[in-house]
Amino acid sequence: MAFGKTTHIFFLLISAWIWLSSVTCLAELHHFQHQVKPDGSLSFLVVGDWGRKGLYNQSKVAYQMGLVGEKLDIDFVISTGDNFYENGLTGVDDPAFNESFSTIYTAPSLNKQWYSVLGNHDYRGDVEAQLSDILRQLDERWLCLRSFILEAGFVEFFFVDTTPFVDKYFTDPGDETYDWKGVSPREQYLSNLLKDLDVELKKSKATWKIVVGHHTIKSKGPHGVTQELVQQLEPILEANGVDMYINGHDHCLEHIIDSNR
Repeated sequence: MAFGKTTHIFFLLISAWIWLSSVTCLAELHHFQHQVKPDGSLSFLVVGDWGRKGLYNQSKVAYQMGLVGEKLDIDFVISTGDNFYENGLTGVDDPAFNESFSTIYTAPSLNKQWYSVLGNHDYRGDVEAQLSDILRQLDERWLCLRSFILEAGFVEFFFVDTTPFVDKYFTDPGDETYDWKGVSPREQYLSNLLKDLDVELKKSKATWKIVVGHHTIKSKGPHGVTQELVQQLEPILEANGVDMYINGHDHCLEHIIDSNR
């Protein structure tokens, strides 16, 4: 979903060497950094809703990602969540991590840092397993946090944990069980997240501000519009001049432009 500049970009596919470091910030959101190449370029791929143990075309998509990644000389991959179907990971020793990630994305061009957020399917398992340093030790490409910021020269990416915004997961979960450790009390969690995001967006001097989340804000796909994000998240993005929102959840490719901006 594009909010601002009309400059043509395709997932901002511009190339750079990666330099990863973590620094503390005044807000609760952790910062990570990339050092761009001397020509100021950066390249990345975006994928979501993928953790199928190679089935449902996952292996075929991974193969094509490897080809495109080599052609574009990508520097990292962004995952928009639903990393492991159907119900996340059972723990840090769940073989699904290897079966859906490490042994699937084996192309040399994909041997880069992966930056991931959580989706609703991930919240049906052990959330803290995906956030654990143990998984990073098993596969150094893996980095998953609830919400965080990635700085890359003239670009800043703001990763947002969108699942706790959606009311139905709390009020009408059906037969599903969600792992809300680290989220409860929900109201305080969301309030802090929105406040921290607003502060960090206001502080940002980046030319491009890109927000990444799992759920749609606007969509013509099967899940449609996420009203909770329209009401709570979108106003903050618009007020702070965010240029693009990238999401998963709806299993289709859409490019939505705000014609009023």
